[in-house]
Amino acid sequence: MKKVELFVPGRLCLFGEHTDWAGRYTDINSDVVPGLAIVTGIDLGIYASAEKNEIFSISSFNEKGESVSFSCKMDSKTLREKAAEQHYFCYACGVAAYLMEHYQIGGISIKVSRVTLPIKKGLSSSAAICVLVARAFNEVYRLKMSVNGEMQAAYRGELLTKSRCGRLDQACAYGVNPVCMEFSGDEITAEKLKVGKALYWVFADLKSKKNTKKILSDLNKAFPFPQTEKDRNIHEALGADNHRIISEASKAIADGNAQRIGELMNEAQRIFDEKVAPGCPEELCAPKLHSVLNDESIAGYIYGGKGVGSQGDGTVQFIARDRNCQDKLVERLDSMGLEAHAFTLHASDRVRKAIIPVAGFGTRMYPETRFVKKEFLPVVDRNGIAKPVIMCLLEELDEAGIEEIILVVGKEEIPTFKEMFGKPLSEDHIEKLPERVREYEKKISRIGKKLRYAVQEERRGFGHAVYQAKKFMENEPVLLMLGDFVYKSNQNVSCTVQTIKAFRRSEGRLTVSVKPVELENVIHYGILTGAFDGGRSCMMNVAKMAEKPTVRYAKEYLGVKGPGGKEQYYCTFGQYVLTPDVFRYLEEDIRKHDESGDDSEIQLTTALCRVLDEKGMTGVLIDGESFDVGIPSAYAETVAKFGK
Repeated sequence: MKKVELFVPGRLCLFGEHTDWAGRYTDINSDVVPGLAIVTGIDLGIYASAEKNEIFSISSFNEKGESVSFSCKMDSKTLREKAAEQHYFCYACGVAAYLMEHYQIGGISIKVSRVTLPIKKGLSSSAAICVLVARAFNEVYRLKMSVNGEMQAAYRGELLTKSRCGRLDQACAYGVNPVCMEFSGDEITAEKLKVGKALYWVFADLKSKKNTKKILSDLNKAFPFPQTEKDRNIHEALGADNHRIISEASKAIADGNAQRIGELMNEAQRIFDEKVAPGCPEELCAPKLHSVLNDESIAGYIYGGKGVGSQGDGTVQFIARDRNCQDKLVERLDSMGLEAHAFTLHASDRVRKAIIPVAGFGTRMYPETRFVKKEFLPVVDRNGIAKPVIMCLLEELDEAGIEEIILVVGKEEIPTFKEMFGKPLSEDHIEKLPERVREYEKKISRIGKKLRYAVQEERRGFGHAVYQAKKFMENEPVLLMLGDFVYKSNQNVSCTVQTIKAFRRSEGRLTVSVKPVELENVIHYGILTGAFDGGRSCMMNVAKMAEKPTVRYAKEYLGVKGPGGKEQYYCTFGQYVLTPDVFRYLEEDIRKHDESGDDSEIQLTTALCRVLDEKGMTGVLIDGESFDVGIPSAYAETVAKFGK
């Protein structure tokens, strides 16, 4: 097994703090309401690599940023002993011990390369390292644990330490997604929540202190059976009140209703202050927290705010009114001496960004491309307007709702693109244009505002070109469109919209558009095989992908049974929805090439196949045509047919 690359985020409890441990008492008192919490991973976390080893070895960085490491024999007794000691890697040892006792595994070497997650700031860095270790063993030894299985292993492993972790902490196993967790006795279930549109959070370290152990000790005295009015209030707040808040918050998140979420945050904090805080007033009166929540200088930036985790003067969170307010709120909190971080929950399965690689030399179209890049070659659209190929692509992305378009270009090409899309025509020029195309000038200017430029300084293959756009990614899906094709749909929605809709139906899996191809032509394309969903005939569950296979190989391994049992073959159509894992594998591939001095090209297909093997891939049969503009004979055919 080769080295695997890993990322595990920290977690932020949005609603339902303390209900994880309270829900455990349902086994003793049936009147205790199961706990509910909404927890999300954030975009700060731990990056690492892992590979097999004879021993258990882990290296990372401490709170001061200093390199620290640990190793021991890979046996259950030793790992349990090390987990029980209070040292930096006790959590990792606990998870390794738990997995050693439940799976047939050997040793492992885990090397943390980067930590962006603040330590001891209410974001559960301990849970992140526990999930990291569980995931490392899962992927290195192919244990086939589900995400819930990794979460449970991380939790059970941390229990072997002297820590008494919250059961909602391991929600970071679900990545940067909000989940609703239920806690009943020893049972934990988690369900991903839909996000209707982008929601802008800010959380900040209050730079104060709290005693979490005392908070938990005092509040637990109200369970399992309430004895006083104060106890009954705590039960009510963590039970019925919390269930109502969680239900309404889940709906507000699904609707993307930031204002309603803010109102619920304020209400949740008020209920906590009135009913829970009296159970531990020394810690939960939290003067610093309430001073910041009530600060008038930030009121205009937020819809609401509340405490985090066990509450107290540890960390505060707000939901901002929009992205601009989010930025200003971070600035304001930092100026108050706090340590603030922005975090955005993006719409579920929403594709906001697109990549078009256009940095190639266009050698197959030489000598035309000595004078004009192939992306600027003209085609006549169905409305009779002559336009460059690049505008056909940009229009289709714009009409599909794409908000940001990253063009991968050569460094010397940026001024050309910026002038074409940023410099307006003179009034004299516009007046001489035919009436029917004058409005088109406004469209060019508007689309130009969506463009970003990623530079490919070395031409090292298609995968390398795509990877250059990574700096614009925000751990979200992105549409990739090839720069040497134009597309025409047979439906009333574009080919791009068909691809995006398929991605949403696939529940967020890597999605590749496909089209039929004759067997004798498979050698020119990436070929996919699998089984079409009987209920959705355009959706293929991809089993295998091969780049430019031979006819013989395709005939033996890549055929798909069509009507009447006839073998059919499907090649890539030219549009993809890439998931963040693709960029992770591209980065790994580039690093390996650099370290070994391998000068072969970085192929996108290599990364796609790794995601296919580990998480699956969806193919979508597009009802439309793609027209090639990168080969002279194909371009001649495109010019003849595209506008008809």
